Amino acid sequence: MMLDQGTLQQAKLVLLGDMGAGKSSLVLRFVKGQFFDYQESTIGAAFLTKTMPEQNVKFEIWDTAGQERYHSLAPMYYRGAAAAVVVYDITNAESFTKAKTWAKELQRQGNPNMIMALAGNKADLADTRAVTTEEAQAYADENGLFFWETSAKANLNVSEVFTDIAKKLPRAQAAQPQATGGITLTQEPPQRPKKAGCC
Repeated sequence: MMLDQGTLQQAKLVLLGDMGAGKSSLVLRFVKGQFFDYQESTIGAAFLTKTMPEQNVKFEIWDTAGQERYHSLAPMYYRGAAAAVVVYDITNAESFTKAKTWAKELQRQGNPNMIMALAGNKADLADTRAVTTEEAQAYADENGLFFWETSAKANLNVSEVFTDIAKKLPRAQAAQPQATGGITLTQEPPQRPKKAGCC
């Protein structure tokens, strides 16, 4: 059955990155337009949804915990995800190293058609940056990620990251339909060979 064009496309999106990179702040800014200077650490993962009517997409967003002790849970959240945002803190070189590790893991174990974005968060603290824009852009280009520097605090490029993903989704999914593990029904039943004779 063909879905009509007005049907919202649901897309699972996961955020990964080091603790304190600002994943929860980005999601909160995107989904609710809010920012808090103090954000408690996510335990396990948080789940939020956001509909983008102009892109005809409803994101089901999994914001994962950055602490090392939750790392083993991550595959549970990124399995089957259509998109991922790998977040690092531009003032923390270690968080950029961790972001690269996440990107590698997704490329190795995630959905092969996954759309991946690299977000250098805390761009409002550019005067104390430890990771240059050029370095991050070069890494993103080499690894097929698209790149934004963001600031959840200043609301800089937050919606742009998700809009970019939403725009890339339909093409990526139309080009490579997802296997559902079911059976394929053809339009017409196969013709039985006609029997010769009367009985």
